[in-house]
Amino acid sequence: MKAQFKYICNIVWVSLIIAIHPMNAQQSIGPEHRYELGSKINEMTLTLGGVLVVATNDGLVGIKPSEEHPVFTFNNFGRLKPEETEFIPGSPYVIVSQGAGSKLAGISKTKRAVIDYVSGRVIFNSEADQWNQVYTCNVILPQNKLIISGIQKVGDKFEKMTPKVAVYDLSSSTLDYSFFLDKPGRVGMAKDFSVTGTPLLLKEFLIIPTAQGLIAKSHDGKELWTAKIKNVSKMIADASENEIYGFEAVNAGKNTRIHKIDKNGKALWDDDRKIKGTVSKFEILPQGLAVVSNKSSGGDTSVFATKDESEIAFLSAASGEDLWDKAPKTKGYIQHFYVMEDGILFGIQSGGINKISFDGKPLFKKPLKTGENILIMAHSPQGLIYITSEDANIVNLATGESVWKKPLKYKNSASVASTFDTENDRYLIAAANKIYAIDANSGDVSELTQIKFEEKEAANTIDIRDDNIFLAASQNMMLLGKEGKEIYHSYHKAPGKSGFMKVVGGVVAAASLVATASTALAAGANNNGIGTNNLRNYNDYGKEAKRASEMFASISDASFKMMSQRFKATSATKDAQFILTKIGKNVGLVKVNKDTGNIEKEIILNNKKPEYKVDDYGGYLFYQATDKSIFTYNLNE
Repeated sequence: MKAQFKYICNIVWVSLIIAIHPMNAQQSIGPEHRYELGSKINEMTLTLGGVLVVATNDGLVGIKPSEEHPVFTFNNFGRLKPEETEFIPGSPYVIVSQGAGSKLAGISKTKRAVIDYVSGRVIFNSEADQWNQVYTCNVILPQNKLIISGIQKVGDKFEKMTPKVAVYDLSSSTLDYSFFLDKPGRVGMAKDFSVTGTPLLLKEFLIIPTAQGLIAKSHDGKELWTAKIKNVSKMIADASENEIYGFEAVNAGKNTRIHKIDKNGKALWDDDRKIKGTVSKFEILPQGLAVVSNKSSGGDTSVFATKDESEIAFLSAASGEDLWDKAPKTKGYIQHFYVMEDGILFGIQSGGINKISFDGKPLFKKPLKTGENILIMAHSPQGLIYITSEDANIVNLATGESVWKKPLKYKNSASVASTFDTENDRYLIAAANKIYAIDANSGDVSELTQIKFEEKEAANTIDIRDDNIFLAASQNMMLLGKEGKEIYHSYHKAPGKSGFMKVVGGVVAAASLVATASTALAAGANNNGIGTNNLRNYNDYGKEAKRASEMFASISDASFKMMSQRFKATSATKDAQFILTKIGKNVGLVKVNKDTGNIEKEIILNNKKPEYKVDDYGGYLFYQATDKSIFTYNLNE
């Protein structure tokens, strides 16, 4: 009887939809796949690879929406806390840890596992390989290796209690080689051989930073040399891999020491170089070493407190001595940092842009004063274009002088969007509820039109579509003619504050991950992860997917190839936008055409505060239908 009543209700609901909307309007679609997980869902993470990783009371489950069954289920460690899962940027890997953060981590058993969430393979499981304690677990890219340190219960009684390092190949899930950090059964005072930072994997050998110093091993585990440089947290090699820099945090992490050795472990500087703050960027250049460090007051408000700002130093690669008589003033944290042919260009988060030659002389006639939060610094045919939350301008890259007659200033805006209109040779900037048009050649500024989005939203997207101007925010979409005349304004009411916050966190997740993928891979290729600095052309912004696809393709592994193909394909949001909104008395997701503003599809979610994720690149909705089930909807069909 209940089933029959439910069936009748469904018929009535469908009839209402047909009555309200024409037959050629939007299509209401149902779930493509239903996944019954059998355990309470605690958290959902949409990954770079388009796989939803779900944390349940039993463990982790991976859902690939194109497949009927979960791509993997990992219940070996039971329920996991959020801090016990680490998604490795720019990769298909998630590291699962248990017991690593415990106060008894050095005594009690710790567990680690590495899962390829794209293929569903468990690449490494400490229990399967008899690791009783795992101290560190590092994924090394683009070499695609895993380096483990800890205690492995293999061998005789002395070997079972001696710290060890193992290197695994992530593609084949096999052990390359392993070695002990100390001699098993050594007589004498016990020594701490804990690994203090990320190992440096080079073409000819591997360097492990430990509490006793640096230990270099060949790729078959043979010891090559040791150096008594202790507690190094990060290392960088030059392009030849003949010179290596080590970074040691001192003064409770407030400051840094930089060491330099050759490939045989011999010190190349008479003394280490002391840097105030923590090093955030490090560039090895033909002219010397560019170092950016961030100082922090730690919340101290006294007049003697350290200032919250960045420092730039330029060191001699030969001696470590400072090559500049006077470092440039920053008065804030460096947000942008670029190495140019004639010097270093940098932008400050609190406002300001400057350029310094490699010998420490100012290249701009005077530091540029800008608004705070520099969103874009990029090459343009006319010079350096910058866009902040308060102003925009193009300046001469050699002198810093304004190319435009004067900077474009607007009310401080939480969201500023910009694009280049090639057909009309102009920049378009949407800020403070206005669209400004700036002639690329003359720099003349005109206010094209005012825009009013419902719910006081600010446009966070502006694009050119067939010579028309497309604008969008979370709940609003608008298309204007090239002169600024409105063609349509499509608004879909937010289902409440909680729903709005979820649409921000859910729908844009994949796009934001793509934006960081190429940076993460490039950093790995440079053996650092401290900073990759290249001033892009303005029109290269928004092409992160292409760069990520190319870098994924460069790694010889099936899962990386699949990720490369994913971002080589056209984004599901190229011609449509997904919006969470009210549909009658319910909440649902609508797919809205960018050219017409019409709803193409709608999905009704029987929940006023739905838990969901949208892969805006692949075109799938993941919806938590119950506390134990996930439904997926194909938004492409």
